[in-house]
Amino acid sequence: MKLGKLRYESKYLAVRHFHETKKWGIKLMCEQLGICRAAYYKWLHKEIPKQELENIKLAVLIKEFDERFSHILGYRRMTSWINHFNHTNYGKKRVHRIMKKLGIHSVIRKKKQKYKCSIPENTAENKLSRDFYATAPNQKWSTDVTEFKIPVEKKKLYLSAILDLYDRYPVAYVVSYRNDNKLVFKTFDKAISSNPNAKPVFHSDRGLQYTSKVFQNKLRNQEMEQSMSRVGHCIDNGPTEGFWGIIKSEMYQMYEITDEASLRFAIKDYIRFYSEERLQDRYYCKTPLEVRREALSSGKPEKYPIPENKRIKKYKEKWCA
Repeated sequence: MKLGKLRYESKYLAVRHFHETKKWGIKLMCEQLGICRAAYYKWLHKEIPKQELENIKLAVLIKEFDERFSHILGYRRMTSWINHFNHTNYGKKRVHRIMKKLGIHSVIRKKKQKYKCSIPENTAENKLSRDFYATAPNQKWSTDVTEFKIPVEKKKLYLSAILDLYDRYPVAYVVSYRNDNKLVFKTFDKAISSNPNAKPVFHSDRGLQYTSKVFQNKLRNQEMEQSMSRVGHCIDNGPTEGFWGIIKSEMYQMYEITDEASLRFAIKDYIRFYSEERLQDRYYCKTPLEVRREALSSGKPEKYPIPENKRIKKYKEKWCA
Protein backbone atom coordinates (compact mmCIF):
# COMPACT_ATOMS: atom_id res chain seq x y z
CA MET A 1 0.00 0.00 0.00
CA LYS A 2 1.65 3.21 -1.15
CA LEU A 3 -1.09 5.74 -0.43
CA GLY A 4 0.97 8.84 -0.30
CA LYS A 5 3.57 10.82 -2.15
CA LEU A 6 6.15 8.84 -4.06
CA ARG A 7 9.81 9.75 -3.94
CA TYR A 8 10.38 13.00 -5.86
CA GLU A 9 6.64 13.30 -6.55
CA SER A 10 6.65 16.94 -5.47
CA LYS A 11 9.37 17.62 -8.05
CA TYR A 12 7.45 15.74 -10.75
CA LEU A 13 4.36 17.80 -9.94
CA ALA A 14 6.38 21.02 -10.19
CA VAL A 15 7.81 20.03 -13.58
CA ARG A 16 4.37 19.20 -14.93
CA HIS A 17 2.87 22.43 -13.57
CA PHE A 18 5.48 24.78 -15.04
CA HIS A 19 5.62 22.89 -18.33
CA GLU A 20 1.85 23.23 -18.76
CA THR A 21 1.54 26.83 -17.51
CA LYS A 22 4.88 28.46 -18.42
CA LYS A 23 6.00 26.14 -21.24
CA TRP A 24 9.35 25.63 -19.53
CA GLY A 25 11.55 22.88 -20.91
CA ILE A 26 11.25 19.50 -19.23
CA LYS A 27 14.88 18.53 -19.79
CA LEU A 28 16.21 21.73 -18.21
CA MET A 29 13.90 21.49 -15.19
CA CYS A 30 14.81 17.84 -14.58
CA GLU A 31 18.52 18.71 -14.67
CA GLN A 32 18.03 21.61 -12.24
CA LEU A 33 15.97 19.47 -9.84
CA GLY A 34 18.33 16.50 -10.03
CA ILE A 35 15.79 14.00 -11.32
CA CYS A 36 15.86 11.62 -14.27
CA ARG A 37 13.80 12.70 -17.27
CA ALA A 38 12.87 9.07 -18.04
CA ALA A 39 11.62 8.65 -14.47
CA TYR A 40 9.50 11.79 -14.88
CA TYR A 41 7.87 10.45 -18.06
CA LYS A 42 7.29 7.11 -16.40
CA TRP A 43 5.53 8.88 -13.51
CA LEU A 44 3.57 11.08 -15.92
CA HIS A 45 2.10 8.15 -17.86
CA LYS A 46 1.78 5.63 -15.05
CA GLU A 47 -1.54 3.92 -14.38
CA ILE A 48 -2.69 3.79 -10.78
CA PRO A 49 -3.36 0.15 -9.74
CA LYS A 50 -6.92 -0.79 -8.84
CA GLN A 51 -5.96 -1.57 -5.25
CA GLU A 52 -4.28 1.80 -4.84
CA LEU A 53 -7.39 3.57 -6.16
CA GLU A 54 -9.46 1.65 -3.61
CA ASN A 55 -7.03 2.69 -0.86
CA ILE A 56 -7.34 6.33 -1.92
CA LYS A 57 -11.13 6.03 -1.84
CA LEU A 58 -10.95 4.46 1.63
CA ALA A 59 -8.56 7.18 2.83
CA VAL A 60 -11.11 9.83 1.82
CA LEU A 61 -13.79 8.01 3.83
CA ILE A 62 -11.49 7.72 6.86
CA LYS A 63 -10.75 11.46 6.79
CA GLU A 64 -14.46 12.23 6.42
CA PHE A 65 -15.52 10.00 9.33
CA ASP A 66 -12.67 11.24 11.53
CA GLU A 67 -13.79 14.85 11.06
CA ARG A 68 -17.50 14.03 11.21
CA PHE A 69 -17.21 12.24 14.57
CA SER A 70 -14.59 14.57 16.08
CA HIS A 71 -11.69 12.07 16.19
CA ILE A 72 -13.40 9.57 18.53
CA LEU A 73 -13.11 6.55 16.20
CA GLY A 74 -10.32 4.02 16.59
CA TYR A 75 -9.55 1.66 13.72
CA ARG A 76 -12.03 -1.01 14.90
CA ARG A 77 -15.03 1.30 15.08
CA MET A 78 -13.83 3.20 12.02
CA THR A 79 -13.99 -0.08 10.07
CA SER A 80 -17.43 -1.01 11.41
CA TRP A 81 -18.96 2.40 10.82
CA ILE A 82 -17.56 2.83 7.30
CA ASN A 83 -18.78 -0.65 6.33
CA HIS A 84 -22.19 -0.04 7.91
CA PHE A 85 -22.90 3.33 6.34
CA ASN A 86 -21.35 2.59 2.93
CA HIS A 87 -22.29 -1.10 2.56
CA THR A 88 -18.64 -2.07 2.10
CA ASN A 89 -16.53 -4.88 3.50
CA TYR A 90 -13.13 -3.37 4.36
CA GLY A 91 -10.90 -5.26 6.79
CA LYS A 92 -9.70 -3.85 10.12
CA LYS A 93 -6.02 -4.33 9.28
CA ARG A 94 -6.39 -2.41 6.03
CA VAL A 95 -8.15 0.48 7.75
CA HIS A 96 -5.54 0.44 10.51
CA ARG A 97 -2.66 0.67 8.01
CA ILE A 98 -4.22 3.61 6.19
CA MET A 99 -5.07 5.42 9.43
CA LYS A 100 -1.44 5.12 10.54
CA LYS A 101 -0.31 6.40 7.15
CA LEU A 102 -2.64 9.39 7.49
CA GLY A 103 -1.67 9.99 11.12
CA ILE A 104 -5.25 9.51 12.29
CA HIS A 105 -6.05 7.90 15.64
CA SER A 106 -8.77 7.99 18.25
CA VAL A 107 -8.82 10.17 21.33
CA ILE A 108 -6.45 8.91 24.02
CA ARG A 109 -8.05 8.78 27.45
CA LYS A 110 -6.38 10.38 30.43
CA LYS A 111 -5.19 8.22 33.30
CA LYS A 112 -7.86 7.86 35.95
CA GLN A 113 -7.33 8.98 39.51
CA LYS A 114 -7.02 6.35 42.19
CA TYR A 115 -10.28 5.19 43.71
CA LYS A 116 -10.95 6.34 47.28
CA CYS A 117 -13.24 4.00 49.14
CA SER A 118 -15.68 5.06 51.86
CA ILE A 119 -17.05 3.26 54.89
CA PRO A 120 -20.74 2.48 54.21
CA GLU A 121 -23.59 1.91 56.65
CA ASN A 122 -25.07 -1.29 55.21
CA THR A 123 -23.45 -3.16 52.35
CA ALA A 124 -24.57 -5.96 50.05
CA GLU A 125 -22.64 -8.87 48.55
CA ASN A 126 -21.18 -8.68 45.07
CA LYS A 127 -23.93 -10.87 43.64
CA LEU A 128 -23.23 -9.74 40.09
CA SER A 129 -19.68 -11.08 40.47
CA ARG A 130 -18.51 -9.44 37.23
CA ASP A 131 -21.05 -11.40 35.20
CA PHE A 132 -22.12 -8.50 32.99
CA TYR A 133 -23.93 -10.65 30.44
CA ALA A 134 -27.75 -10.42 30.30
CA THR A 135 -30.10 -12.24 27.93
CA ALA A 136 -32.94 -9.68 28.03
CA PRO A 137 -33.62 -6.07 29.06
CA ASN A 138 -34.17 -5.25 32.74
CA GLN A 139 -32.32 -8.30 34.07
CA LYS A 140 -29.27 -6.41 35.34
CA TRP A 141 -28.82 -2.71 35.99
CA SER A 142 -25.62 -0.95 37.06
CA THR A 143 -25.23 2.59 38.33
CA ASP A 144 -22.68 5.14 39.48
CA VAL A 145 -22.04 8.88 39.80
CA THR A 146 -19.26 10.82 38.06
CA GLU A 147 -18.20 14.46 38.11
CA PHE A 148 -17.46 17.09 35.47
CA LYS A 149 -15.59 20.33 36.12
CA ILE A 150 -17.26 23.48 34.82
CA PRO A 151 -14.73 25.49 32.74
CA VAL A 152 -13.42 28.71 34.33
CA GLU A 153 -15.72 28.42 37.36
CA LYS A 154 -14.55 26.51 40.44
CA LYS A 155 -17.67 24.37 40.37
CA LYS A 156 -18.63 20.85 39.37
CA LEU A 157 -21.61 19.03 37.91
CA TYR A 158 -22.43 15.46 38.91
CA LEU A 159 -23.95 12.93 36.54
CA SER A 160 -25.83 9.93 37.91
CA ALA A 161 -26.85 7.23 35.42
CA ILE A 162 -28.32 3.72 35.38
CA LEU A 163 -27.28 1.34 32.59
CA ASP A 164 -29.08 -1.77 31.44
CA LEU A 165 -26.38 -4.40 30.95
CA TYR A 166 -28.30 -6.17 28.17
CA ASP A 167 -28.10 -3.32 25.66
CA ARG A 168 -25.88 -0.79 27.51
CA TYR A 169 -28.78 1.64 27.25
CA PRO A 170 -28.90 4.43 29.89
CA VAL A 171 -32.41 3.88 31.26
CA ALA A 172 -32.14 7.06 33.35
CA TYR A 173 -29.72 9.88 34.12
CA VAL A 174 -29.79 13.08 36.17
CA VAL A 175 -27.36 16.02 36.35
CA SER A 176 -26.98 17.97 39.60
CA TYR A 177 -24.75 20.42 41.48
CA ARG A 178 -24.49 18.03 44.42
CA ASN A 179 -23.52 14.39 44.77
CA ASP A 180 -26.06 13.52 47.39
CA ASN A 181 -28.94 11.15 48.16
CA LYS A 182 -31.40 13.30 46.25
CA LEU A 183 -29.41 12.86 43.02
CA VAL A 184 -29.33 9.06 43.31
CA PHE A 185 -32.95 8.74 44.44
CA LYS A 186 -34.16 10.94 41.58
CA THR A 187 -32.23 8.84 39.05
CA PHE A 188 -33.73 5.63 40.45
CA ASP A 189 -37.28 7.06 40.47
CA LYS A 190 -36.84 8.20 36.87
CA ALA A 191 -35.73 4.70 35.82
CA ILE A 192 -38.70 3.07 37.54
CA SER A 193 -41.08 5.61 36.02
CA SER A 194 -40.06 4.50 32.51
CA ASN A 195 -39.73 0.80 33.48
CA PRO A 196 -42.41 0.22 36.17
CA ASN A 197 -42.31 -3.58 35.96
CA ALA A 198 -38.53 -3.93 36.03
CA LYS A 199 -37.06 -6.13 38.77
CA PRO A 200 -33.37 -6.39 37.86
CA VAL A 201 -30.32 -7.13 39.96
CA PHE A 202 -29.24 -3.61 40.90
CA HIS A 203 -25.47 -3.18 41.08
CA SER A 204 -23.50 -0.19 42.42
CA ASP A 205 -20.40 0.68 44.39
CA ARG A 206 -20.47 1.14 48.17
CA GLY A 207 -21.26 4.84 48.11
CA LEU A 208 -23.25 6.23 51.04
CA GLN A 209 -26.25 6.92 48.81
CA TYR A 210 -26.60 3.25 47.86
CA THR A 211 -26.08 1.95 51.41
CA SER A 212 -28.67 4.26 52.96
CA LYS A 213 -31.76 2.64 54.46
CA VAL A 214 -34.06 4.85 52.35
CA PHE A 215 -32.51 3.66 49.10
CA GLN A 216 -32.48 0.03 50.20
CA ASN A 217 -36.19 0.35 51.02
CA LYS A 218 -36.77 1.63 47.50
CA LEU A 219 -35.11 -1.50 46.13
CA ARG A 220 -37.16 -3.79 48.38
CA ASN A 221 -40.40 -2.06 47.38
CA GLN A 222 -39.53 -2.69 43.74
CA GLU A 223 -38.53 -6.30 44.57
CA MET A 224 -34.98 -5.73 43.35
CA GLU A 225 -31.92 -7.64 44.50
CA GLN A 226 -29.02 -5.39 45.51
CA SER A 227 -25.41 -6.08 44.54
CA MET A 228 -22.31 -4.04 45.39
CA SER A 229 -18.71 -3.89 44.20
CA ARG A 230 -15.96 -4.91 46.59
CA VAL A 231 -13.92 -2.20 48.27
CA GLY A 232 -11.26 -0.86 45.91
CA HIS A 233 -12.41 -3.00 42.97
CA CYS A 234 -13.88 -0.52 40.47
CA ILE A 235 -13.69 -3.23 37.79
CA ASP A 236 -16.59 -4.92 39.59
CA ASN A 237 -18.69 -2.15 38.04
CA GLY A 238 -16.84 -2.27 34.72
CA PRO A 239 -19.67 -1.37 32.28
CA THR A 240 -20.55 1.85 34.10
CA GLU A 241 -16.90 2.82 34.53
CA GLY A 242 -16.44 2.15 30.81
CA PHE A 243 -19.46 4.36 30.05
CA TRP A 244 -17.87 7.23 31.98
CA GLY A 245 -14.62 6.72 30.09
CA ILE A 246 -16.41 6.87 26.74
CA ILE A 247 -18.24 10.08 27.65
CA LYS A 248 -15.16 11.85 28.97
CA SER A 249 -12.92 10.89 26.06
CA GLU A 250 -15.41 11.53 23.25
CA MET A 251 -17.74 14.28 24.49
CA TYR A 252 -15.00 16.89 24.89
CA GLN A 253 -13.97 16.26 21.27
CA MET A 254 -17.48 16.64 19.88
CA TYR A 255 -18.65 19.77 21.74
CA GLU A 256 -17.21 23.17 22.57
CA ILE A 257 -17.63 23.47 26.32
CA THR A 258 -17.04 26.91 27.82
CA ASP A 259 -19.48 27.25 30.72
CA GLU A 260 -22.17 25.45 32.70
CA ALA A 261 -24.85 25.80 30.03
CA SER A 262 -22.62 24.35 27.29
CA LEU A 263 -21.52 21.51 29.62
CA ARG A 264 -25.13 20.60 30.44
CA PHE A 265 -26.01 20.62 26.74
CA ALA A 266 -22.97 18.50 25.87
CA ILE A 267 -23.86 15.85 28.47
CA LYS A 268 -27.48 15.70 27.36
CA ASP A 269 -26.76 15.62 23.63
CA TYR A 270 -23.89 13.14 23.93
CA ILE A 271 -26.06 10.66 25.86
CA ARG A 272 -28.63 11.05 23.06
CA PHE A 273 -25.86 10.40 20.51
CA TYR A 274 -24.60 7.39 22.48
CA SER A 275 -28.11 5.90 22.75
CA GLU A 276 -29.43 6.64 19.26
CA GLU A 277 -26.47 7.03 16.87
CA ARG A 278 -23.32 5.40 18.27
CA LEU A 279 -23.04 1.99 16.58
CA GLN A 280 -21.54 -0.88 18.57
CA ASP A 281 -19.77 -3.91 17.15
CA ARG A 282 -21.11 -6.25 19.82
CA TYR A 283 -24.64 -5.52 18.64
CA TYR A 284 -23.80 -5.99 14.95
CA CYS A 285 -23.54 -2.25 14.27
CA LYS A 286 -26.78 -1.33 16.02
CA THR A 287 -27.28 1.38 18.61
CA PRO A 288 -28.32 0.65 22.23
CA LEU A 289 -31.78 2.09 21.54
CA GLU A 290 -32.26 -0.13 18.46
CA VAL A 291 -31.24 -3.21 20.43
CA ARG A 292 -33.59 -2.31 23.28
CA ARG A 293 -36.61 -1.66 21.07
CA GLU A 294 -36.09 -4.91 19.18
CA ALA A 295 -35.80 -6.88 22.41
CA LEU A 296 -38.84 -5.31 24.10
CA SER A 297 -41.01 -5.93 21.03
CA SER A 298 -39.87 -9.54 20.66
CA GLY A 299 -40.88 -12.59 22.65
CA LYS A 300 -37.36 -13.98 22.29
CA PRO A 301 -34.73 -11.23 22.57
CA GLU A 302 -31.63 -11.79 20.49
CA LYS A 303 -28.55 -12.83 22.45
CA TYR A 304 -25.40 -10.73 22.30
CA PRO A 305 -22.61 -12.62 24.11
CA ILE A 306 -19.72 -10.56 25.40
CA PRO A 307 -16.63 -11.19 23.20
CA GLU A 308 -13.80 -12.94 24.97
CA ASN A 309 -10.91 -10.67 25.90
CA LYS A 310 -7.77 -12.44 24.64
CA ARG A 311 -5.44 -10.42 26.85
CA ILE A 312 -7.36 -11.37 30.00
CA LYS A 313 -7.46 -15.00 28.85
CA LYS A 314 -3.66 -15.07 28.38
CA TYR A 315 -3.18 -13.42 31.77
CA LYS A 316 -5.34 -16.04 33.51
CA GLU A 317 -3.58 -18.88 31.71
CA LYS A 318 -0.24 -17.55 32.88
CA TRP A 319 -1.01 -16.48 36.44
CA CYS A 320 -4.21 -18.26 37.48
CA ALA A 321 -3.41 -21.83 36.43
